[in-house]
Amino acid sequence: MSEGFSLYDNCVMMQLSDEVFDNCENFTCGNPDLDDFFMHDASKYADELMGKTYCWITDNKPHKIVALFTLANDSIKTTYLESSTKNRINRKIENPKRGRSYPATLIGRIGINAEFQGMNVGSQLLGFIKDWFRAEDNKTGCRFLVVDAYNLPQTLNFYTKNGFKFLHKDDAEEKSYYHVCDDFISTRLMYFDLKLK
Repeated sequence: MSEGFSLYDNCVMMQLSDEVFDNCENFTCGNPDLDDFFMHDASKYADELMGKTYCWITDNKPHKIVALFTLANDSIKTTYLESSTKNRINRKIENPKRGRSYPATLIGRIGINAEFQGMNVGSQLLGFIKDWFRAEDNKTGCRFLVVDAYNLPQTLNFYTKNGFKFLHKDDAEEKSYYHVCDDFISTRLMYFDLKLK
């Protein structure tokens, strides 16, 4: 594979199903928790209307799952945010439309096939999701994308590079918001404003 790999030119997107797994080579993104979720829990989330998982698969045989991602409805609630954070969110929204809660889509899980990592697939995938929710035929209003990103430098840098910002200014503020007493929080909440290009 080369760095010129394109989801749009080399793959098709569809909803994840047992049939996809049956017709594709085995998938691993190198993270056992994510692999387990996609193999065993994604369909349960869909059955319970808690999240939908989609995949990009190669259009040539043997078919390979290149990327998987799960989406769910969410919101950014400003009521209990620190004043500076609330102001940062509200500043971009016209005064008459400001409220206590703004519609968002949660990117619950993302997995890139280990074979395709380092080929810009993750950034292409985020670009697709952004455009998907900006499209006129989107079925619902959605101002923000949100993600609970693993609190690891590589993961946080990936989302930052793709335009996501931290909802809370630092770990301490986020721990306070969620009433977490642990020394380390495993994820950081990040958001992307779909009105920004």
